[in-house]
Amino acid sequence: MAVSFPGGPAPAPGADDPLALLSACHGRIARQCATLTRLAAHLPAHGSDAAAQTAAAAVVRYFDTAAAHHHEDEEEDLFPALIESMAGSDAGCLHALVRGLVAEHQQLAALWAPLRQALSEVAAGRPAILPPAQAEAFAAAYAAHIRREEDELLPMAARLISDNALADIGQAMKARRGGDAG
Repeated sequence: MAVSFPGGPAPAPGADDPLALLSACHGRIARQCATLTRLAAHLPAHGSDAAAQTAAAAVVRYFDTAAAHHHEDEEEDLFPALIESMAGSDAGCLHALVRGLVAEHQQLAALWAPLRQALSEVAAGRPAILPPAQAEAFAAAYAAHIRREEDELLPMAARLISDNALADIGQAMKARRGGDAG
């Protein structure tokens, strides 16, 4: 029986709606985290079989590219635009939110590094240990981060950032991806 590790690309909004694009990316990150935790459970019984290799390569590719671009989108474009737009809003609260989200990006990168190494071994067909607790900790940290962005960041950005600034963010996202912001 073949094991399926879904989490491939799903249709996403384009550069004309950057906040929806960021939100759609959250869904893809959650699916990749789910694949990661299933893979950690799969490896002890099946080793680095073909299904594991495919899943590991896809997770590495996703977090090395799309997830990295997602963090860049926020840190280089969305956060600065949000801070610039805060006339009349609670500046202290907004700065604290942005600082906290940047710190979470750094924490996620630290949690990702050892997982990436193990996944690279699996993707190459070599035996590797992918501790379920590590995979689950990464997935849980990302889930909490996504909730914070969906509940606090994106609604605030939608309220405060001008349409022109959002268009600029969308174009920067598109450029970061080589002309494809989906």
